[in-house]
Amino acid sequence: MKRLILILISIATFTGYAQQRITIEECYNLAIQNYPLAKQSQLLETQYELDAEVISTAKLPQLNLDAQATYQSDVIEVPIPNSNIEPLNKDQYRATLSANQLIYNGGLTDASLNVKSAQLKTKQKQIEVSLYQLKQQINQLYFSILLAQESELLLKAKQTQLEAKLKEVVSGIKYGVILPSSDKVLEAELLKISQQFQELDSNKAALIETLSSLIKKPLEASTLFQNPLIETQLQNDLNRPELELFQLKKEEISQSETLISKLNAPKLLGFVTGGYGNPRLNMLDNSFQAFYTVGVKLNWNVFNWNSKNKQRKSLTINKDIIDTETEAFKLNTNIELNKQQKEIEKIEGFITSDEAIINLRKEVLQTADSQLKNGVITSSAYITELTNLYEDENTLVRHKIQLQLAKANYNVIKGQ
Repeated sequence: MKRLILILISIATFTGYAQQRITIEECYNLAIQNYPLAKQSQLLETQYELDAEVISTAKLPQLNLDAQATYQSDVIEVPIPNSNIEPLNKDQYRATLSANQLIYNGGLTDASLNVKSAQLKTKQKQIEVSLYQLKQQINQLYFSILLAQESELLLKAKQTQLEAKLKEVVSGIKYGVILPSSDKVLEAELLKISQQFQELDSNKAALIETLSSLIKKPLEASTLFQNPLIETQLQNDLNRPELELFQLKKEEISQSETLISKLNAPKLLGFVTGGYGNPRLNMLDNSFQAFYTVGVKLNWNVFNWNSKNKQRKSLTINKDIIDTETEAFKLNTNIELNKQQKEIEKIEGFITSDEAIINLRKEVLQTADSQLKNGVITSSAYITELTNLYEDENTLVRHKIQLQLAKANYNVIKGQ
């Protein structure tokens, strides 16, 4: 017998450990990791590396191959009698290979790379902002499941109490203390509870399926959703990723300003050209031969019709726009925080009232229980009081879950 008890305890312990558990923080992390949008961050990184390699090729030698064959209606001739200088052929051929090496461009290449890097950070932060916004959606699903989970426990407690009371009523009917058919009322109420269980299970399954799809993790119907103890710090400091996004946008504009200042910088290049053709560099030598040239060249756009200043002014306006967006975001966020704080205070007041109401309901039910045993009231009257207590307890549970949800949303709005 002792061995059987130990086996049963072991099975129960294993089942408890084997039950799937999950926390709201795990849901946050899984959503950020597995949501399809999260893959874009790595894609943007790969794209940046490719763009950076393309821009950096400006520092490498640039090779150009040219070839041409032409026929001219006239050519240069030397007007000296008896000079024995043959005129050029009217059909001419030339093939050249040129190599240009950038020596100096005022830091234009590095400025272009810095702009690309700033754009990458901005785009990645935008993805982070989008993923962060999933948190409130997860909050709504998670705490709705938690409410269904707690409601099941309350309903189970009511069912257990009714089943125990049904045994007492059956016994009372047998000994003539309680009116006949009182047990039928209790049995009908138990059937209603079975229907309520089915409805709760259906709603909970739909919520779990939605959350599972959002976090990309299979969740069983028996999964235990742990109730978090959420605390809020009532202060004005915001830590939202949107604020970092606004700052990165301004940094991107600053890098664009630097790039604009480099666009008209002088560019110095070294070059070497080798070729083969007829005629070559010596126009008086009418034969196919090789030739080459080596040198440096300077390219400088000294006048751009004031376009650079206009571009800078446009970027400055963009910075001002971002500043106004930042201020609007802070204002709206603080308004939402204030609303959420009022919601928290309201629910806390409800909970205090709920607890007082439940204490009174328990006293009334205790009296009804005694009256039912003595045949003073019917089972219907007892069920009415039991249902009143159950509904008030359910209201308390709902308010507690709503309080946790309000606190979680407060923290999300604040960026905590």
